[in-house]
Amino acid sequence: FHASWSENSSQRSDIIATYRIHERLFWNNGTSCVFPAQGGGAVGAAGYSGPLDHYSGLIRDGTLREDEHQKAVLQRLDGLHKTLRGYSNTPTSIFSKFFTKPKPPKGYYIFGDVGTGKTMVMDMFYSHVETEKKKRVHFHGFMLDVHKRIHRLKQSMPKRKAGKMAKSYDPIAPVAEEISEEACLLCFDEFQVTDIADAMILKQLFENLFLNGVVVVATSNRPPEDLYKNGLQRVNFVPFIAVLQKYCQTLRLDSGIDYRKRNRPSAGKLYFLSSEPDVEATLDKMFDELAFKQNDITRPRVLNVHNRKVRLNKACGTIVDCTFEELCDRPLGASDYLEISRLFDTVFIRHIPLLTLNKKTQARRLITLVDALYDHKVRVVILADHPLEDIFVHDGDHSHDESHILMDDLGSLSIFSGEEEKFAFQRTVSRLTEMQTEDYWLEGDRSMKSKV
Repeated sequence: FHASWSENSSQRSDIIATYRIHERLFWNNGTSCVFPAQGGGAVGAAGYSGPLDHYSGLIRDGTLREDEHQKAVLQRLDGLHKTLRGYSNTPTSIFSKFFTKPKPPKGYYIFGDVGTGKTMVMDMFYSHVETEKKKRVHFHGFMLDVHKRIHRLKQSMPKRKAGKMAKSYDPIAPVAEEISEEACLLCFDEFQVTDIADAMILKQLFENLFLNGVVVVATSNRPPEDLYKNGLQRVNFVPFIAVLQKYCQTLRLDSGIDYRKRNRPSAGKLYFLSSEPDVEATLDKMFDELAFKQNDITRPRVLNVHNRKVRLNKACGTIVDCTFEELCDRPLGASDYLEISRLFDTVFIRHIPLLTLNKKTQARRLITLVDALYDHKVRVVILADHPLEDIFVHDGDHSHDESHILMDDLGSLSIFSGEEEKFAFQRTVSRLTEMQTEDYWLEGDRSMKSKV
C-alpha cells in the first residue's frame, strides 16, 4: 500500500494487528486490558479459537467485565471469522476466470456512541482472521491513499497531443482493482465521510471493491443512513449507502457507557489551565525533562508532506512542543497530522482557546489532529483556556443555512451541521480523557518499545 496507508498500517501493525504483550491496551468497563500473548507471539497463537473465545477468556480471567452489547457483536464477528477461513478473492489458477467466483460473505458495519468498545471488538476479530491479505486502517488514511493512487494513475496517462481532445479516463475502477489485489479483508476504524471529494467517489470505489470480492468490516459513530448528513451535493452520495447496506450488515454497539471515561489511574497531570500560576514554566520543565532523554538537541523541525514544508518551531527527538496556532490556525489537514503522529510520540499543545462557532475551522482541525494522535497512540500534554469538557461550545441556535454560509466562506467542508459537530466534539473529549491515563501514557512511549 502506498505511503499514507502503509505508514498508517505499519504504525498499527505492532500496536493493533499482532497485540504483542505490553503493546496494546483496550478499554472495557473501566478496566485496562492487555491481550495476553503467551510465548510473546500474536494473539491468534495464544490458544484462543477465535474472537468470541478470546473475549470469553478475558472475562474469565477478570481482565474484562462482560458487556452483553459487545458480546452480541462479537458473536456475529466470530461467525464471519469462521466463514473467512480459506477465503480468497484471488483466482487460484488461470482457469478460475472461466468459473463462477465464490460469493464473498457479507461484512459488518458497526456503529454506536463514543467509547463503547467498537474498535476493541473489531481489532479482536482482525487479529484472529487467518489470511495475509488483510488490512486494518483508519478511514482517513485509506482515503488519502486512494487519492494518491488516483493522482498517480492520472499522471501516468499519455500526454494529450496539441489540437486533439483528451480521452476521458476514469481511474476509480483500476484503483479498486489494485486494492483488491492487496487485500480480501479491509477493516476500517472511524468510518466517517466529511469531505466532498471522498463523498463523490465512494459509491464507485466500494462497488468495485465489493465486486472484486473484498469483505469490509467498519466501525463508525453513526448509522449508514446518517453518513455525510447535510453534506454538500449529498444527493450524489446517497446511492453509496445502498451499496454499503447491500454488502455489509449493520450492527449497533451502544451500551450507553463511555468506557474511556470510567475511572482509571491517571498518568499525572497532563491537562493544564492557562489561569494556573507559573503554568508556562511548568510545561517548559516537563518538556526539558522529556527532551533530556532524547538523543537530539531542541531545534525547529521542517516536515515534508506531499512536497510541502511544514515547520514546527520546537522539537527534540520524538518530542514536539506546539501552540494551537501552529497546529490548527494554519491550513493543515489529515496528511500533516498523520506525519506528525508518525514522527513524534509526545506532542505538547499550548493555548487551546474556547472553540466557538467563529472558530469552526480550527475546531475541525483539532478534531482531525486528535483522531490522528489517538490512532497512533501519541501522548499529549495540553494547555487550554478552559476545562476539557468546556472547550467546545455547541451553539444550537445557529440555523443550518447560517452554518453552511460560514463554511462556504471559509472554504471548508468537513463538518456540516451542529449535530455533526456535537458528535465529533464528544468523540474528541472522550479520546482526550483516555489519553490522560497512565496506561495510555506508558503505551505511547516508543523508546521503551525500541528496547524490547
